[in-house]
Formats: sequence, C-alpha cells, structure tokens
Amino acid sequence: MITAEALTKRYGTTTAVDGLSFTAHPGTVTGFLGPNGAGKSTTMRMVLGLERPTAGTVTVDGRRYADLPAPLHTIGAMLDARSVHPGRTAFRHLLALARTHGISRSRVEEVIGLTGLEPVAGRRVRTFSLGMGQRLGIAAALLGDPATLMLDEPVNGLDPDGVLWVRRLVRDLADEGRTVFLSSHLMHELALCADRVVIIGRGRLLADASVEDVRRRSRSAGLVRVRSTDPDVLARALTQLGAEVVGQHDGALHVRGLSAEEVGAAAGRAGTVVLELGSEGGSLEEAYLDITSGAVQHHAGGSR
Repeated sequence: MITAEALTKRYGTTTAVDGLSFTAHPGTVTGFLGPNGAGKSTTMRMVLGLERPTAGTVTVDGRRYADLPAPLHTIGAMLDARSVHPGRTAFRHLLALARTHGISRSRVEEVIGLTGLEPVAGRRVRTFSLGMGQRLGIAAALLGDPATLMLDEPVNGLDPDGVLWVRRLVRDLADEGRTVFLSSHLMHELALCADRVVIIGRGRLLADASVEDVRRRSRSAGLVRVRSTDPDVLARALTQLGAEVVGQHDGALHVRGLSAEEVGAAAGRAGTVVLELGSEGGSLEEAYLDITSGAVQHHAGGSR
C-alpha cells in the first residue's frame, strides 16, 4: 500500500507537488494521471526515496522507503526502463539486482520467463528495442515478488501483444491482493485495467475516485444515441419534450435530458422506427480532459 499525506516538494520558488494526499490500496489497480509537469514523476520519486519531501510524508506499507529492510520485497518499481548499464546482458542485470537481496538465480530465470525475455536474456541491453527495455524494467520490478508494484508508462514502446500482456499482468497482480500503482497517458488502457484513478494538476489533487465515478463526470455521460427512419421528426418530438438534441454526421441524434426508454417511447408516438438506441457511459479520456483543463501548463498552438 502507498500512502501520501500532505506530500509537498518545492524546488526553490517552484512547487512541484503541493499538499498531495492519496492512498493506493491492496487488491486495486490505481492509475496515476496528470498533464506533463503535473508532478507525477516527482511524486513517484519521493515514494522511492529518490527525492526528499519538503513537507508531508509518503510511505509504503506504513514505512518510508529508506526504512524498509528489503525494499525489493516490499515495492517493485520501474520509473525509467533505460536506467540500465548498456553493456550488461538482461540476465546479468537482473542477477546483480537479485544478489543485493539474496534472491535466487531461479527467481531471475522465473521473471525472465514471465516477461518474455528468454530470447534476448543473453544480449547486451544496448541492443534492446524500446519494448524489450520495458519488459526488462518490469522484470526488475517483479524480481522481489513485492506486495506493491509501481510502474511509470509501462506500455510505452510495446506492440499490441505486449500491451495486452501488461494489462493482464497488472490485473492478475491486483487480483492476488497486491497494490498496483501505474502512470500512463493511454486513457483507453487505464479504462480497461484500472479500478481507481488519482488525477493531479500543478502538483495538486484534482480527483481520487473509481474509474466509473470519474467517467460519470464526462460530457458524454448520460447521453442517449438514437438513429431512426426519420431523424427530423424525432428531433422535433424530443425537443418538444425539453431535450437537448444534436444531429451527428451519420444521421444519429445525441440526446441529453431524457433516458433511453423515454427516447424510444417518443419515437413510437412520433411514428418513426428506431434503428439504434443506447446510452453513452462516458469516456475516461473526456472526463480527464475536463478535470485537467485548468491545470495544463503547455497548450498546443493553433494553425496560423
């Protein structure tokens, strides 16, 4: 479990993390989100004792990282998969890490197999693709069979099979009762594997809720999509009932203010046949953009 309480980090006059409090619980995949410069990397570095908080605390299973007697057995982390000596082979890199904690050679071989590194285990890391480097970073995080796993952008550089593998891996680890804390810019991936999300902007907490609760904050949440044989007739009927109706390029109508059942009933009364009818559940990406809209430091410029 990772617990941050009023966690703050300042660099001179710049506040990178500002009174941040959250908990990543066992048995849960917690997504850690925020725009570039939001303070995510600084927060994760403080979890691992690589940065010292200016104020507040962050602990793993109730202890500061520096106080853990065998850190690899408590928390496995991948913050930068490239932070490996390029002249070492994957096997030798993992074996060196294992020896710092008395971890067996058989466990090294086990995580190599688990992460699909067998074909390249004897190759020097400098020859690795980005995806293979990511797998090596995850293997190192798993080495101590930790109760908590923290991964920064774990699917970066992976092919579709690798992305699916990471998704299944983090879900399986959480289902075993472990804490999984991961940062990613791929909202659709987090929507598929995360239980909760912690969203920060400019170092401050913006949201800490289940994925479903955050999705309900999306502009499309509560929206009804309907296609019919006569969209103009249906649109007039729905507008008369007080609904907000917006036509789409494919002839469908997006309706806000009425339930799907009420839209279907209105279509029946208007004498138009419904071809498609459903409720939109809301998008995590859309909700994230809404939540962080005031906390983005660098916006893309428009065309000139």
